[in-house]
Amino acid sequence: MELHGYPLKAKYCYPKPPPTKILPATSTVASSYKNRVPYQPESINLPWMPNAYYKAAALNPTLAPLSESFPGLPPTEIIPFVSERPNGVFTRHTLDDWHRSNMTNYKESETTRHNAERLRADLNRTIKDVYQQAKRTQGESTKNLGERVNDIEYWKSELCLELDAMIKETNSLTDMQKRLERALADTEGPFQVAHKCLLNREKRMGIDLVHDDVEKQLITEIKVIRSCRERLQQCLNTVNAQLMCNKEARQELEKDLADKQMGHHIDNKCYQLKNTSRGIHYYKGVERIDATVSVPETWARFTDNNIFRSQSQRATSAKLRASTESMLMGTADEMWRQFSKVNDAFTSRITETANAKSKIQTHLAKTRQEIFQIETKIQVIQKTIKDKEVQLKVAQTRLDERTRRPNVELCRDAAQLRLVHEVNEINETLRNLHQCLRASEDMLQMLVRSKAVLEHDLVIKNNSLFIDQERCMGMRKTYPSTVQILGYV
Repeated sequence: MELHGYPLKAKYCYPKPPPTKILPATSTVASSYKNRVPYQPESINLPWMPNAYYKAAALNPTLAPLSESFPGLPPTEIIPFVSERPNGVFTRHTLDDWHRSNMTNYKESETTRHNAERLRADLNRTIKDVYQQAKRTQGESTKNLGERVNDIEYWKSELCLELDAMIKETNSLTDMQKRLERALADTEGPFQVAHKCLLNREKRMGIDLVHDDVEKQLITEIKVIRSCRERLQQCLNTVNAQLMCNKEARQELEKDLADKQMGHHIDNKCYQLKNTSRGIHYYKGVERIDATVSVPETWARFTDNNIFRSQSQRATSAKLRASTESMLMGTADEMWRQFSKVNDAFTSRITETANAKSKIQTHLAKTRQEIFQIETKIQVIQKTIKDKEVQLKVAQTRLDERTRRPNVELCRDAAQLRLVHEVNEINETLRNLHQCLRASEDMLQMLVRSKAVLEHDLVIKNNSLFIDQERCMGMRKTYPSTVQILGYV
């Protein structure tokens, strides 16, 4: 008998039916299952249900001769079995028991088949509902993504318009800033020289950034001239601050626009994804991660606030350009004084810096010589350590080989004791050498640090000498002979 079908994914559990008390006649039972064909399921080709094939083995039992159960004995000596029942018949079950067992098996088989049919019907309905629900849910998600893409496109266009307007206003204000800078640069020579000297001396490095007598004289010189340039400077500061505000508003717009473009790209990609698209994968647990930081109301309000802030800054910038234009047309001043004192202070400071530079060069040469000697000593220590490590390897290898001596040959002889003593001695020597090496390396690091400090200080002194002697004194060689009056630039 062959059984065709597939293993069940679920099982209906029902109580086992009680055995039938009244059995039908034997002839009726025989006629009910004589020509019965095994049950064939309607659908056995489900893609996730593997087909199974079972085959019952046919057994044809036979009785061997009684003599085969007692090998080695002649048939005459085998003790015959004596039956306690009449006629020597051994009976285990009655015929009614046999029919009752068959009927029970038939009913269990029929119940199992009915349960399987119900399960298949339920599975078909479930699969159909799942497909419809998934299609409906995916359609709603796609629709929401499409609406989101349209919203992003709208705000992108608004941001682009405002960003273009802010760029134009910032460029106009930058032009006004350049005009103010040219107005300050076109003042008379003393102020220009003093101002540039201060700016150049701000490029001094490290310890040379001192408030020395040269700086004091330059500040005094600038204070005399600055009284006639305050309005220009204040206006320039205001313009610079407004430029920073414009740039901040522009950066917010650009950042928001870049985020919108990235979000539009991602949402548009999600909107176009289908079940047949490439690059779709499982991301287990992603639905439990809530990385959102806004809701639609706060999302739209954020962009609207950025646009409103940019519009406010553009209006303020336009008013500032108008006031600066009128101020530039009425600006005029006079200047100049205290030129020789500044030059004397520069000469004295240059002499002090040159002396300090000479001493630093002397100490740097000595430090480099000591570094060379300590590096040579470190190389000698490292070579000694390597030699000792080779000796340690030899001694430990000898000890390891001697552990393989057989039986009583494992003698703790003088050679064994000497090898152990040699290993301990070499280890102690290596520890001392490593300590010496670490001490030498620490000293080398201190020397290298001292060398770096001296070299850095030397660079600082060279930079200070270049600034004071070449740049500043190079500008202060001539004394301006005329006084210029600042007008509209």
